[in-house]
Order: sequence, then C-alpha cells, then structure tokens
Amino acid sequence: MARVFLVVMDSVGIGGAPDAAQYFNGKRPDTGANTVGHIAQACANGQAEEGRSGLLHVPHLAALGLGAAVYLASGQTAPGLAADITGRWGAATEISKGKDTPSGHWELAGVPVPWDWHYFPDTRPAFPDDLVARVCAAAGTDGILGNCHAPGTAIIDREGAAHMKTGWPICYTSADSVFQIAAHEETFGLPRLLTLCETLAPILHEMKVGRVIARPFVGDAKSGFTRTINRHDYAIQPPASVLTNWVQDAGHHVYAIGKIGDIFSMQGIDTVFKGADVTLMQHLEQLVEGAQDNSLTFANFVEFDSLFGHRRDVSGYARALEWFDTCLGKIIPRLRADDMLIITADHGNDPTWSGTDHTRERVPVLVAGSGAGELGLVGFSDVAASIAAHLGIAEPGAGTSFL
Repeated sequence: MARVFLVVMDSVGIGGAPDAAQYFNGKRPDTGANTVGHIAQACANGQAEEGRSGLLHVPHLAALGLGAAVYLASGQTAPGLAADITGRWGAATEISKGKDTPSGHWELAGVPVPWDWHYFPDTRPAFPDDLVARVCAAAGTDGILGNCHAPGTAIIDREGAAHMKTGWPICYTSADSVFQIAAHEETFGLPRLLTLCETLAPILHEMKVGRVIARPFVGDAKSGFTRTINRHDYAIQPPASVLTNWVQDAGHHVYAIGKIGDIFSMQGIDTVFKGADVTLMQHLEQLVEGAQDNSLTFANFVEFDSLFGHRRDVSGYARALEWFDTCLGKIIPRLRADDMLIITADHGNDPTWSGTDHTRERVPVLVAGSGAGELGLVGFSDVAASIAAHLGIAEPGAGTSFL
C-alpha cells in the first residue's frame, strides 16, 4: 500500500526566487542568494575544508536531480553535482510573503499564508512597551533582557550571566516573524519557561507574529552557555486544513519528525518524534521500515539552518549535507514499491551571504519512487497536491499534482 515520506531539509534553498529583491539581510537584498550553489562553489574553491575536503560529495541527492534543480532554479551550475539522474526533479517557487518556517511549511502542506506577518523592527528596543509589560506580568519580573534582534547563541552568551542574576527572561527576535524567549533550564526552570511562552502565544498570534519560541539553555558564565534540545515552538494555527489534516481525515496515520508538530500546532498529527538531527534520522529510518500503510511521514531536519546557515558556517553546512546524503543512501533502497519519498526545503539560508537571516530562494523538489524526469518549475502547494494524489485522498488545497 502507498506511503509518503516528505522530508524538509530546513533552509536548503537553490536560488532563483523571482521576488528575492524584495527581501533583505540588513540592507542587502537577497538577489543572487543560492544556498546549495554557493556551498558547492565554496567547496570547489577549497573554502570549506574544516572537517571535510574537496568537492561537495552528495551522490544520492545529485542522482535525484539536485544539481539539475539548482540550474533550473537559478541558472547556476553547482560543481560536483553532475550525475545520471534516476529520480524526478524540479524547483518550487513560494508565493507566501516571508522567508520563514511557517510560511514555507504551510504552503508545502497546501495552504499559502493569506496575511502579512508582523515583524519587529531592528531597533533597540525592538518591542513596544505594552508588550514588554505583558511579558513582565506573565513572568513575574520587573523587566526583560535583550529586547532586540540577535542570533540565539550570541544573545545567551551576552545576557546569560545577567539572566541568572536577575531572573529576567531574555527576549529577542530576528528577521522572521518570531518572539523568542531564552531562559536557563535550572535557575529559571524549563516548566516556567514553557508556561510563559504558552501564556504569551495568544497575544503574539493576535498580532500575527508567527511563532513564540522557548529557547532553554544550561551552563554558566565561566564554562559557557549551551542551548538544549528542549526548544518548543508555539506557532499560530494554519488558516485552513492542511495536508496533515487531509491524510488524517481520510483515516490514515500521520507521523511528525522534528518540529513539524510545533509548526502545525499539532493539527492532523498522530505521532511525534523529537531530538537532534542524528536521532531524527534514526526515527526516519525506522519509519521507512515500519510506518503504516497509506501513512504520511512529515520530517524536518533543522540543523542545516540552526547550526550552520544562521552561523554562516560553510564547512559545517557542507558536512551536514554530506551526512544527510550518506543516510539517504541507506533509506532509498529500503523504500517499498508503492512508497514515494519527496525531499524539499522551506526557504534558503545561504551561509556565504551577508547577515545572519534566511534568504529568499526557490527550493528543490526531489522525488524517489515516481520514475525519473524533469518536473519543471512548480509551486510549493503542488507538493501537497501530489502527495494527496499518491495516497488517493481528496485535497482542498491550492496546488496541482505534478504526478
């Protein structure tokens, strides 16, 4: 019986977004950003030699058509990605406004975002006084720390000691529509942090802020601070039923790997697996062996984005791509005859680009289990429509099946 595995390589864009000039990292537009293309070029130039060496080596992704998708999307040739293509491949263009996680995932699941997200200005302070007052009231504190745009690791390094001394939560944002709260798991308390975020989420969602994110950490000023795996996203609910709902409503099982459950506010989700990407890959491998017939497994691998894209770590990003490709080589041969595996992304995060934020890009659509050949330029929502067609279920979304 048919099964589908939809795998999002978080931030693995391939350039060429037609509206990239409307999106910025600082004052620089995203025109020309190309996550995979620029990583491959850096590898070819000997500029990604930390923990790896030489051309970007991703033979299984290349055989599914990653290099061809990069060229289709952007007109750029990615060194090392030439291959005899055995899968179906294309490039997807997003229509939702934004280059953030909910926009990309919702549209991949069939529902483009119908509103403009609220973004906090890149000023100090970043948050209005009335919002700060509500945070303080909910936290039981006299103030907050941060109140600015910042990378998550940098702000806990900067404010962690003050946080442990005062008990004030560290509140920050980015170019995404997010309100993030970092707090020490022991001195502030993980349950208290999660309760704080859950309390504030409806307030922020009413403002059309996409996510309130709990960012727990441990450590001290002397030994350093480290974020833990207990992150939790409180996302605004999608405005209509999405792919996970369609599959569940048809009586089939939906497995969520990674932060998928958080992104969709558990809409249409039956079973959740969380952990670091290495652990998530183990869960994916187990589900390829044992997922129910007619099921959907929806996975997000976030560390491309969180550990390497935002930190502008080209070597680390290349290593992560090569690790993923090695794992993919174990998964593809274990797919059943009626299975379909789709590998895609939600946005870009070009580690060679200026700034530290996402980049507006097209994303690859690579399909194993549906023959070979070019899909061409498709829409994000076409992914959901194609999955529904493969599973033989009704789909009320905005896309058209490419099967």
